Amino acid sequence: MDLKSVVESKARAAREAARALALCPTRVKNDALAQMARGLEEKSAALIDANRGDVERARGRGLARAFIDRLTLTETRIEEMAQGLRQVAALPDPVGTVVETWRRPNGIEISRVRVPLGVIGFIYESRPNVTADAAGLCVKSGNAVILRGGSEAIDSNGMIAAVLAKALEKAGAPGDAIQFIDTTDREAVTVMLGLDGLIDLIIPRGGEEFVRWVASTSRIPILKHDKGLVHVFVDADADPAMATAIVVNAKAQRPSVCNALETLLVHAEIADDFLPPAARRLIEAGVEIRGCPKTRSLVPEARAVTAEDWDTEYLDFVLAVRVVDDLDAAIAHIRRHGSGLAEAIVTSSLASARRFTREVDAAAVLVNASTRLVDGNQFGMGAEMGISTSRVHARGPVGVQELTTTKFVVMGDGQVRE
Repeated sequence: MDLKSVVESKARAAREAARALALCPTRVKNDALAQMARGLEEKSAALIDANRGDVERARGRGLARAFIDRLTLTETRIEEMAQGLRQVAALPDPVGTVVETWRRPNGIEISRVRVPLGVIGFIYESRPNVTADAAGLCVKSGNAVILRGGSEAIDSNGMIAAVLAKALEKAGAPGDAIQFIDTTDREAVTVMLGLDGLIDLIIPRGGEEFVRWVASTSRIPILKHDKGLVHVFVDADADPAMATAIVVNAKAQRPSVCNALETLLVHAEIADDFLPPAARRLIEAGVEIRGCPKTRSLVPEARAVTAEDWDTEYLDFVLAVRVVDDLDAAIAHIRRHGSGLAEAIVTSSLASARRFTREVDAAAVLVNASTRLVDGNQFGMGAEMGISTSRVHARGPVGVQELTTTKFVVMGDGQVRE
């Protein structure tokens, strides 16, 4: 079979499996998720071995250390994948939930009920743990999923998907509900994006250029996981110790992910006292600082920032820093340069916090908390398909509820339209 036929065949199998999975009771789906978690743990050594080949090829290509970090599997990360599946199993089943019910004057009763979306096409790069997150969320929400990971993780993703599909069958659910596109040919993605009769939603997760290409090519509705150009604004009356802890965590705890801090904005009134010690903490954590002239006068180690830095998602130990006159200037900077994923303010002023949360437009806006908390697991959603920066259907971390839609169920006793 040619590539187009192979991809279409997988999509048709997923479509058939979706119909069956949508009718599976909660206990079957939860048992499947438990089996999937055990399968990953039992195959831990084989998964790490497969991943080792992916990592070695990535290193041979000279890929960045942040990229290598996202790609690497360890026993701890596999255990985290398994625990994520168990957490998803513990969540309430959204399928069949009655959102609202009302009765009309003519006696008909109308209910809005949650149902699966159908078949999800998930196109993603780099992190193999995302394979388990996506499959688990789709199983819980009653959706089939077609997984197309990046070429750099082809062996890791393929083995994870195979383990999960086998566990699904073992639990009595349709194994075809988890499909994996096992080719590195980018034409497979183009084929997927044209299967609007078989796939209901495309979720692209990767670099900005890649997501934009998917958006411009797809004939299927998409839910974008766009770049994370994240800011933290340290207000004039912020607690310095709290602000420093939040900034260091947001930047250095894991810089290679989309909710990591990329630009720090500091109120001019606090800059002299706050920036030098905060910068020392950042530099000790391995962070390179690129600052505006005021920042460089306070932090001699800082390099000069360029106009491009304000629009760069580093995904690395690099931080752009700007001293701003006030809250208005901080909000203006975020409006101009932010990607709409996550933004934070550190302040002791309730008025400033309220203004920031009201006027800053992002999927998540935080007050006195690290942007690294913007995550499906941290939000109690078990896992996430990504953090949607779209405005339609779902925004922010995409969990099981965001992978459903609703239908109307109307109950009558013979009513007709007059």
